[in-house]
Amino acid sequence: NQIRAFVRNMVWIGAVAFAIVITVNYVQTKDILHSLMHGLTLAMSILPEEIPVAFSTFLALGAFRLLKNKIIVKQPQYVETLGAATVICADKTGTLTENKMSIAHLFDAGTDTSFNVYDIKLPEQLVEFAMWSSETEPFDPMEQAIHKLYASITEIDKRDQYDQVHEYPIGGAPPIMTHIFQSQKSKGKSQKDDFIIAAKGAPERILKQSDLSSERKKQIEEQALFYARQGYRVLGVGKGIWEGNEWPAVQDEFKFEFLGLVAFQDPPKKNIDQTIKTFNEAGISVKMITGDYAETAVAIAKQIGLNHNGNVITGAEVLKMQPHELQARVSNVNIYARMFPEAKLKVIDALKEDGEVVAMTGDGVNDAPALKAAHIGIAMGQRGSEVAKGAASLILMDDDLAHMTDAVALGRKIYDNLKKAIQYIVSIHIPIILIVMLPLVLGWAFAEIFTPVHVIFLELIMGPTCSIIYENEPMEPGTMNRPPRKMSSTFLSFRQLLTSILQGLFITAGCLGIGYWGMKNGHTDTLVRTLVFITLLFSNIFLTLVNRSFYYSLFTTLRYKNNLVFLIIGVTLLFITGILTIPFLQNLFRLEPLSWHLLTISISVAFASTCWMEIAKAAKRLRQ
Repeated sequence: NQIRAFVRNMVWIGAVAFAIVITVNYVQTKDILHSLMHGLTLAMSILPEEIPVAFSTFLALGAFRLLKNKIIVKQPQYVETLGAATVICADKTGTLTENKMSIAHLFDAGTDTSFNVYDIKLPEQLVEFAMWSSETEPFDPMEQAIHKLYASITEIDKRDQYDQVHEYPIGGAPPIMTHIFQSQKSKGKSQKDDFIIAAKGAPERILKQSDLSSERKKQIEEQALFYARQGYRVLGVGKGIWEGNEWPAVQDEFKFEFLGLVAFQDPPKKNIDQTIKTFNEAGISVKMITGDYAETAVAIAKQIGLNHNGNVITGAEVLKMQPHELQARVSNVNIYARMFPEAKLKVIDALKEDGEVVAMTGDGVNDAPALKAAHIGIAMGQRGSEVAKGAASLILMDDDLAHMTDAVALGRKIYDNLKKAIQYIVSIHIPIILIVMLPLVLGWAFAEIFTPVHVIFLELIMGPTCSIIYENEPMEPGTMNRPPRKMSSTFLSFRQLLTSILQGLFITAGCLGIGYWGMKNGHTDTLVRTLVFITLLFSNIFLTLVNRSFYYSLFTTLRYKNNLVFLIIGVTLLFITGILTIPFLQNLFRLEPLSWHLLTISISVAFASTCWMEIAKAAKRLRQ
């Protein structure tokens, strides 16, 4: 929007200047065609058509670079938004952890015994009903681990003897899921003994639907918390009881015999601690949002180096809070446990209201509302649902959050380089505009220094070509050690715009100064035009080099790896050689050869007109 407004303002300025130049020229020459050509020349020099082209090109190439880094960007503008991200809300399972679930412990509620998965004798009924409550062809790592354990301990595999006849998908807060199977021998009959009703999910939810005493429920919950404090993901398993003739509409109507607990271990990703450290150094807060116990989340947070200070908010607490209460807390809390879709969405909205630029990772159907609400929704490419991918802005093709640090770095680099390109474009436009306008307004004897062919060449070839150099610039040192920029910040601040204007005015002074000197020394209008044009071309080369950084020196930036710099500068030097030596080009641009003496003066003036900025940068480094 800021770029659109800037270009629109420049168009209005161009229209006013066009009218002024036509009027002044017509008053002086009485030649309407000549006046119109002068006005068009100036209008072309004012219109900054390179800016929207540069903006689109930078973002499109950024999206391409992210694709090579295994990140799919749906719309290019999200590339630029990445650089402003202040918060990343990350799902625990599969994002912070490996999502390689293996069963570590089993708790048999009937015998009140905790088993290590490597024990010789394991509670078979608990494992069997955990299996029945899973998908028949599991894709979830937890369910795959359950099926694997069942196959390893059972003597008679019953999976081929029963067919699933009803399913209650995962739902509720906290969630559970229930499956009903019928023996193939009793097809068409209605004996209840031939049905298996199995459920698994949040232990407290299954306990709530059981007939256990409050004291017994509390003992089992303590056992679940004991597992959770060790970083395990804990599920409860229940055997359903139903006496009705038809299955209930919702699974909440079942009564469950609580069979026990299954504790899964899911190790943190190997690089996740470094990823979180990189985010923190970049001023980006990482918040864990999980459906697991708070104790599980805290244990994992300790393993991965996630700062939390013991502060945890649960999904139930989130829903009870008023928006202003939650907004006051979200900035200081990095762990959100026992979360569900409505709570996730409320946290995202609170962070946005608090002024944060929020990135959110997710993979399930239930994550879609939060992914869509976040400034940057990030879906998992391998395990993510199609609904999540559809709602997201980005897709991590290999589910590796570490790529997001590269994406944020690229977003910041693109934003910085785009600012350099636009500052360059503004700076080089000013001398083009003033070289066309001032000789006419000041009444010089040689008023027509630039003709449309000069402006067209500078506008359509030199400007866009040189601005592409900045797209290929590497990220400057310290970029990922500074806080994210604010989304509300002006694209070009007054100070930055003033710098560009000063650069343009200095180049204008150098070009018109050497032209005025040539005119006063009796040189022809062709030689004066040649001096001004060649000085501007060399100024363009030096400006391109100087503006590669507004902090580091030219000698530092020359060591940056960017092959386009030397390629484009080389092409420019070849062009300068051509227009000074090839008759056809001389006639086209209405120029003539320069002596070595005049060429040296031209280069010296160009250098002085642009490289004064190096003194300003040195002073800035000394102050900081």
